Amino acid sequence: MIERQLNAVLIVGSAPDAVRVKAWDLSVFSSCVVINNAWQLTGDWDYLIYPEDFPADRLPPDLAQTNKSLITANEFVPEQNSFGGFVYAGGTMAFTAGYWALGYLKPDVIAYLGCDMIYPKQDGNPSHFYGNGQSDPLRPDITLQSLEAKSARFMAIAQMNNCKVVNLSELPDSRLVFPRVPVTQFLDQKNRPDFLNEQVIRLDLESAEIALQAEEKLGYMVSSGRYWEVLEELDAVKLSEIDSLWLATVSS
Repeated sequence: MIERQLNAVLIVGSAPDAVRVKAWDLSVFSSCVVINNAWQLTGDWDYLIYPEDFPADRLPPDLAQTNKSLITANEFVPEQNSFGGFVYAGGTMAFTAGYWALGYLKPDVIAYLGCDMIYPKQDGNPSHFYGNGQSDPLRPDITLQSLEAKSARFMAIAQMNNCKVVNLSELPDSRLVFPRVPVTQFLDQKNRPDFLNEQVIRLDLESAEIALQAEEKLGYMVSSGRYWEVLEELDAVKLSEIDSLWLATVSS
């Protein structure tokens, strides 16, 4: 068995680029977390995380005799609340999966695949690996005014919790601000720690503390996670201002 040098968590989404996971040796990861339909891409996943409105007929069958786990709102809402809640973290599953993994699995590194939140509009290009689906992160949502800011927030909070975040995507564009890591080098057990250290984006953690203080002062905590039930209490302009603070934490 390969000796793991890091507690490395892989998070897989449903972008077309996610099909690359089929060719990977996932034994180098401590855990594989798949989001929504991404369980169809590999049998080597450990956790499937999905929202309350995910259709039951899309869940994998016959999990009773396996070590795989389904992660629902009962599990991920408390974890995400411990990192400030859904309004500040961003109400889409790519970020929710990250915060849940950060809190529950306590990894040294989280690697994303298939979560770039780029949806091609050209004819013939599917939006997801299984065909065309809803572009959930692009919906008009007060918590998703800046996907870049939300990814900067997650990366900063992860670093505050001794966890690096990287993006294994090979797509030319991404809404995630995480540093890119070629999967061939990430899977290299011998040289991986040094390589990850070289890939860290400089984060201004003093600016991150200012952003966290602004969040606390605004006080937008919805403990149920169902922030859409209290939209009239949320100010889009103030949330946009906090997004700007998070963007300031990332060096260009």
